[in-house]
Amino acid sequence: MDRELWTTIKNEIELRIDAEPSLEPFLDSLISSQTDLLAAVASILSSKLHSDALSAIDIKTFILEAYRDCDQVEPALEQDLIFFKANDPACDYLSTPLLFYKGFLGLATYRAANCLWKNDRHTMALFLQNRASEVFGVDIHPAANIAGAVMMDHATGIVIGQTCNIESEVSIFQGVTLGGTGNESGKRHPDVKKGATIYASSTILGNIEIGAGSTIAAGSLVLKDVKPGITVAGIPAKELTKPS
Repeated sequence: MDRELWTTIKNEIELRIDAEPSLEPFLDSLISSQTDLLAAVASILSSKLHSDALSAIDIKTFILEAYRDCDQVEPALEQDLIFFKANDPACDYLSTPLLFYKGFLGLATYRAANCLWKNDRHTMALFLQNRASEVFGVDIHPAANIAGAVMMDHATGIVIGQTCNIESEVSIFQGVTLGGTGNESGKRHPDVKKGATIYASSTILGNIEIGAGSTIAAGSLVLKDVKPGITVAGIPAKELTKPS
């Protein structure tokens, strides 16, 4: 656990309470009173994902157990927060995505669902996927592989398929689909390499590769591999720049 990061978040919360005392019960219950980042994330998610089927207490228990069963979750969540703050000009504090960003919270829900999926708890994993889709507008299959340090900006309408692989330092904007092309089985969804950026309302289909450091312009339809370091745009997408 990155104790310096957790300390920074708690200090930010104290400043938020000083600025808005009426929110102290909310901020204290979800963050200040929690033992660590995992507990805080689980508390925040449970406050949003609970339903008539499962209480907030039940949801928190399931998510926190999943987080603690998977060693890679905590560093991934820390990396996500740091990447959000570094790459979203509207994000001035580490606590902002944690409290308020659907993209971070949808991704955090996926990380619990992914742990459950890997432990053959598929029904609970799919329950969390469904609730994240309903609450955050982010639909990520629990079997997808997503590295830490990923930003889903605004996030509404993002769809990520079962066999997707997404590396670190990738930015994905609202309305993006990483999907398949039909009823084929096996590997059927895209791989997104390190440092790629996929702008709003783009659709990327099939077992193709989005190269490292590449850019997909808003509204593009991508059906073929994208080379590293280039920009593509259009329907269907075509290269706008050549690799350096």
